[in-house]
Amino acid sequence: MKPKIKKIYSENSDFQLIETLRRNREKRSKQGLFFVEGVRPINQALAHDWNIHAFIYNPSKLSSWAHDILHSSKAEIHYELSSTLLHKLSLKEEGSELLAVLTIPKDNLDKIPVSKDLLVIVFDRPVSPGNLGSLIRSADALKVNSLIVTGHAADLYDPEVISASRGSSFVVPTVRLPSHKELLPWIDKLKKQYTTLQVIATDENGKVAIDQHDFKKPTILLVGNETKGLSEAYREIADTIVKIPMYGSASSLNVTAASSIVLYEIDRQRRNTE
Repeated sequence: MKPKIKKIYSENSDFQLIETLRRNREKRSKQGLFFVEGVRPINQALAHDWNIHAFIYNPSKLSSWAHDILHSSKAEIHYELSSTLLHKLSLKEEGSELLAVLTIPKDNLDKIPVSKDLLVIVFDRPVSPGNLGSLIRSADALKVNSLIVTGHAADLYDPEVISASRGSSFVVPTVRLPSHKELLPWIDKLKKQYTTLQVIATDENGKVAIDQHDFKKPTILLVGNETKGLSEAYREIADTIVKIPMYGSASSLNVTAASSIVLYEIDRQRRNTE
């Protein structure tokens, strides 16, 4: 079925909905939709079969890339509007030729691919959308199976998260959970399936250096909040708490930088056993 074409001539209700999805978390949650901008994010969403609700564009100003996407589009709606209105929706200073609205998928732990090489990150209560998006990008680069966000946290579908991930948000399966409590039955189930599964926390006061710990086993990596660190609930879940050896006067690292270092060490160890 071909997409329904709707022309927008003013800042009407359709325009306002799209604009609100761009900046309002509550509206995104209520509508089950989110805003996407950028060539790579849109390409990754299409390549990984995300459900496109709508494309937004000016029909008189399309590159061959945008034209090809629209020609084969399976979106429900195509919104056609003027360059002026399109620019108002864009988060980029120079504007974009093609924007998209996608459907937010259901949060389901069953969509996480599990195997004997399992590597999952649990990010508890991330505050910064930029940090969350950057960590998703690192997860994509370093063979992480999934990223789980727990607690009151930055919105996975905030445009800043999507932008910071450089499209990796559409590659790495992500799940949101209200708290650690919803995670426990899943971990217990996995431990029965993989008896060597380990839950490892990261903290600057950890007792074991990351290069001294065996990460070749299936691993769930716990990462704490940027300002408050790892919660007591997660400390109790962890089998081991590891740290990154540090020098100089810095007392800590940015959460994305620290997590990326740990992920690289995990990959280094696993590559050396292949």
